[in-house]
Amino acid sequence: MEDEIRELCNTIRETSFAIHGYLRHGHQEKVYENALANRLRKLSLDIKQQYPLQVSDEDGTLLGSYYADLYVDNKLVVELKACSILTGEHVAQLLGYLRATRIEHGLLINFGSPRLQIKKYILDKTEN
Repeated sequence: MEDEIRELCNTIRETSFAIHGYLRHGHQEKVYENALANRLRKLSLDIKQQYPLQVSDEDGTLLGSYYADLYVDNKLVVELKACSILTGEHVAQLLGYLRATRIEHGLLINFGSPRLQIKKYILDKTEN
């Protein structure tokens, strides 16, 4: 499983760099979301855009849904940004989504700066 996730993250990383090299920074987040989804689908990955992931309370009660920018191969949440720099709030947002949905792996990608930013996060299951 870890090798699959590592390979998947590398594919997304390489694809994101190619997109950033082509489009550069300055577009709205939705443009980058569509570009990444399009290119990853061409690689035969299962890509869901604005995919509702259920958020549950500790007793399993459904509290609502979070809409993942991209949900890849039913195992990786990808949160996209188009801002000048990633902040602690962006990291907290992704980690909160991972905890609430009990999904272990996430990528935070910022296309909005002159230099592409990509960070991978793994939910520590002992925190739940």
